[in-house]
Amino acid sequence: MLPQHLRTLAHVGVEVQLDVEVPVTQRSVLDALEAAYPMLRGTIRDHTTLQRRPFLRFFACEQDLSHESPDAPLPDSVASGSEPLLIIGAIAGG
Repeated sequence: MLPQHLRTLAHVGVEVQLDVEVPVTQRSVLDALEAAYPMLRGTIRDHTTLQRRPFLRFFACEQDLSHESPDAPLPDSVASGSEPLLIIGAIAGG
């Protein structure tokens, strides 16, 4: 699931379904997402370092996965497609 600004950029709905190579990790999901929607390259992670952009967070199974290793396996329910990997735009301010 993508935040509104990325859905608009990619011309997709709220949920995007992808075929992802095993093992299913944040990196493999983002690789598949950027391959399917090249206009998203550089919007979720930096072009050079491939680090997550500061105001985006990753959630799955009610857990914040934003600071997990990009190569750590995602929960089985995400890998099977029964639960989504959420990419959320973080809100900052005072």
